[in-house]
Amino acid sequence: MSITPRRTDALAPVPHGFFGREGGVSHGLYASLNVGLGSGDNLLAVTENRARALAATLPGAALATAYQIHSAQVVAVDMPLVDDARPHADALVTATPGLLLGILTADCAPVLFADVTAGVVGAAHAGWKGALGGVTDATIAAMEALGARRETIVAAVGPCISQASYEVTMAFRDNFSADNGANIRFFTPGKPGHVHFNLEAYVAHRLEAAGVGNITKLGEDTSSQPERYFSYRRATLNSEPDYGRQISVIGLPTR
Repeated sequence: MSITPRRTDALAPVPHGFFGREGGVSHGLYASLNVGLGSGDNLLAVTENRARALAATLPGAALATAYQIHSAQVVAVDMPLVDDARPHADALVTATPGLLLGILTADCAPVLFADVTAGVVGAAHAGWKGALGGVTDATIAAMEALGARRETIVAAVGPCISQASYEVTMAFRDNFSADNGANIRFFTPGKPGHVHFNLEAYVAHRLEAAGVGNITKLGEDTSSQPERYFSYRRATLNSEPDYGRQISVIGLPTR
């Protein structure tokens, strides 16, 4: 079965895709395109789902992923990295053709980067900790080390939890206001003692502040669309025992 990921014209002509949960072989909680090695899903199904995502993006490409730890750590890669070879990091960059960088999410924001002129791409996992810690800034710097220029980097923020779905405590908000008082604008009132956080807008703000001039936001809420996306928060609220993960990928075509 062929699957078509969500793409953005901003990243064209670089092969890329933001995949949801459609088009895979997994069942039950993981139906159907679960790519999470850390889930309780069948390993053969996860492997097949990953292969389908690669084939739909850049046929014949190899995959590099990270063991994500909600950090600002970035690794430059030039070879496939999967399973035990995955570095502990939350962003990857490369200038190697034929290699797809993959980021797994289930509410956190996947961010894909490209400098087409320089031939450098990047992918970042921006949960609130990584976003606040500067994972997107670190990704841009790592791309520059490979020859990219931040003023010509294009970035796209993929499907993630929306502000309406992301209710947090006041203590959570304090983490952001302590870093920069202006961050209060990314929060709106919730129930007593709570507020709603706009992760997508905050990530886009960090990209803009870092000098990225071309930023696209897909505006897709993972939490409120169970038929399209996996969501950690939705699974938790529904007392489900586990949850799947979706993948976002980007790479350079072989010459």
